[in-house]
Amino acid sequence: MASHPLSLSFLLLSVLISSVSSSSQPIIQLPTTTDRKSNIDDDLYCASWHLAVETNNAGSWKQIPTRCESFVQDYMTGPRYMSDSEIVANYSLAYAFSVEIGRNGKDAWVFDIDETLLTNLPYYQAHGFGSETFDENSWDVWVDLAEAPAIPASLKLYNELKQMGFKIFVLTGRSENQRNATAKNLLFAGYTDLDRLILRGPSDEGTLATVYKSEKRSDLVNEGYTIHGSSGDQWSDLLGFAVAKRSFKLPNPMYYVS
Repeated sequence: MASHPLSLSFLLLSVLISSVSSSSQPIIQLPTTTDRKSNIDDDLYCASWHLAVETNNAGSWKQIPTRCESFVQDYMTGPRYMSDSEIVANYSLAYAFSVEIGRNGKDAWVFDIDETLLTNLPYYQAHGFGSETFDENSWDVWVDLAEAPAIPASLKLYNELKQMGFKIFVLTGRSENQRNATAKNLLFAGYTDLDRLILRGPSDEGTLATVYKSEKRSDLVNEGYTIHGSSGDQWSDLLGFAVAKRSFKLPNPMYYVS
């Protein structure tokens, strides 16, 4: 005797309901946050974190994630960092060639120092590539050595801009009491004949970098300079007011300055 189709349907439905009710787990399980994290390779995660840092999507941060120390080390000591720096310099130079330099000597370019003109990689190699909490005392000792090498692409850009007739202003967050060591280091690294070295004076201490650098750029504008370009490794080097007509962000996944 053939089974009735309706009876068979009810039988299957009853079995399904019984199976579901007897299990404490849902039929379809969505991955938990922990599952998702464990499935993301560290290199993939850190590459995405690096992008967030460079684009300022990460906002303020104090030190690199522990899982990214090897990633940052490989990036900073490998060919990628130098290649990225060269690309920034090339775009900077291409823009500079488009600027019509006047005869009044008021066409300016502003550079930051650390991780812009000079690389402090020897210091950060000894301090976890940014995974350690920043120590001002050890940093000051390093600055006084005046041994930070030039970033090759930045040195080339600097010299090209000088030849083109730009006035070069070096605007740093370093303190005025580090002027001699800083000037010595720049000269040692090959940065000669800069037009002005601007450091934090006593009245600038405690001022956020964005505000401090904006104020110093504003002083230049008030002196009649046109700031065509600005180069820095921190967004605080470039944002604010009295900004350059074009700003160029160099890579730096090791630290953040607000």
